[in-house]
Formats: sequence, C-alpha cells, structure tokens
Amino acid sequence: MRTNVRAGFKQSGGFGINMFTDDELYALHLSTMEVMNDVGIGIKDPVAQEALYSVGCRVDKAKGVVRFPAYVVEDAIRKAPASVTFAARNPEKDHVLEDNRVGFTNFGEGIMINDIYTGEHRQTVKKDVAQAALMADWCSAIDIHERAIAAQDTPAIIAPLHESQVNITNTSKHLTQGCGNVRNLRRIHKMMSYIAGSEEAFRARPIYSTITCPISPLQIAPESSELIMECAHLGIPITIISMALAGGTTPVTLAGTLITHNAEVLAAITLSQATVPGAPIVYGSSTTIMDLRYTTSPVGCPDLAIINAAVAKLSQFYRLPSWVAGG
Repeated sequence: MRTNVRAGFKQSGGFGINMFTDDELYALHLSTMEVMNDVGIGIKDPVAQEALYSVGCRVDKAKGVVRFPAYVVEDAIRKAPASVTFAARNPEKDHVLEDNRVGFTNFGEGIMINDIYTGEHRQTVKKDVAQAALMADWCSAIDIHERAIAAQDTPAIIAPLHESQVNITNTSKHLTQGCGNVRNLRRIHKMMSYIAGSEEAFRARPIYSTITCPISPLQIAPESSELIMECAHLGIPITIISMALAGGTTPVTLAGTLITHNAEVLAAITLSQATVPGAPIVYGSSTTIMDLRYTTSPVGCPDLAIINAAVAKLSQFYRLPSWVAGG
C-alpha cells in the first residue's frame, strides 16, 4: 500500500495554508445548513426522495425540492468514512485518501491529441486512451489514473465501457472515471469484479471508483442521484464533484460560491449515507469562477486554487477525504 506524505500537518517542516479558523469553518457550516434547510436542494428522483425522507428530510414532491435539517446532514457526515482506500491491481500501489494525505492524478478528459507518429492534430480514439493509461502508469508522481482522454471512435452511450476496459488493462494503479449512467456502472462493476476475482473481492478492494457532479445551483439530477445510490449498494467509491462557477451559476463572491458548493456536496453525501451507512464517498471540487469577458471556466486561475484550499479545509473540518481539480 502506498501512503503519501502529509500536508498542513503540525510538524517541523512542510507547507500548509491556514485558510480559516475553527470558528470561521463552523460559521461556513452553519450558513450551509441554513441554505440546505430553508432553500433546499432540487432532487426529482422519487427513490432518492424516499431515501432522504426516511432519515428526516422534508420533501416537496410537487416542486421536486428536498430540505435537509441540520441534524440529518451532521449524522450523515459522522457515518461517512474518514478514510477511503483506492485499491489498485497492484496492491503496492493502493492509495489512501485521508486527513492531510496528499496525492496526485492526471486530469481528464481530453478530446483532441497531437499524434506522436504523424504530427496530426486529431480527435482521440480508443487506442489513445490505452496509451495514455500506460503513460500514467509509468509516471511515479501519479498515484491513481483518471480517464485522461475520450474514446470517440466508440458509441458515446457506451464509451465508458470501452474506456474502462483499456484503462484497467493498461494501468496497475487505481482507476477512476465517470460512467454516464447506472446501466454502464453495473456493467463496469461486473468487469471489475471479474478482474478482482469476485464481487466480494472487489467490495473488499475496489480497484475502480467513479465520479458524479451536482448541477449548480443546488440541483442533483436523477442520473446523479441514481449513481450515488447504486454506488452505495455496490460498494463503489464515488467522488462528488461540484463544478460551480462563481458569477455564473453561483454567487460572484467566493464565499457565497463555497457555501453553495458545500450544500451540493453535503446533500449528495447525505443521500449516500441514507442509502447505505458507511458507503465510501469523497468530497470533491472542480469549482472555479466564470470569466465574464469570455464566458469560459478557467481552471488555471488563482481563484480555483483558493477554492481548492478552502474545500480541503472544509473536508478536514468534516473529517472527510477530498479530491480537488488542478490547472
């Protein structure tokens, strides 16, 4: 098992950023609880509504809005695991996500590539997906492999199946990638269980994890809620990645965006724990600002780094593992 160094840990050396005091973190939490209880989260999936109602949430079925009392959210946070192991095909490359541990992954997903043999600038295909996985497997600085590029020569609806197949074949590290829908998730689960030896072996050592994104502001689409619940049932770790845009889909202030982001992720975590207490889940972020001049979402801007640091501190406050985007 690979255990990475700590960051922001009280020691004689190292580097850390003290974004907030404990009082400030608690104030952010209270503001988030106010939003979740008074405004609520848009969740239209009736199965998800029922799961959340069963643990104490208030459901307005006509409007498709679920309101979360603070005690329900705080109970879910306590039930969620503080440490999640991203197992690898090679056990020596298992990666542990827990308090203050820092690791790295490649970003995803590219749709164009410069062919190293012909120099042609072209769309990515399945063969490129395999080669990217092999390269990421070789890079010692990369702890887990996230699908780097898309297999655009395969049918879009089942492309995640093709990508999972060549990715897991070409990396000995943990694989994470989105799957699109529950039907694909179940097929990928069968594939990974076969590789692991059995469904029980996969549950004990999940070599694959997935990702889903709330829709800002304050919405969890049925496709996402279904994935969250199915992952909880199957024991598949899932990372909840809010992709809020300050000044676009959320308030222009970073503080307002952070509270919106926090509400979206905590709602997803509450749904996961309402489905199966203790289900592996990761607090994620790809939140940034909207460039109001070009209407783009820059991921290399200083604001994204500030939000990432804030999200990391919030996840530490909740004792949850985190995953943040880089630029």
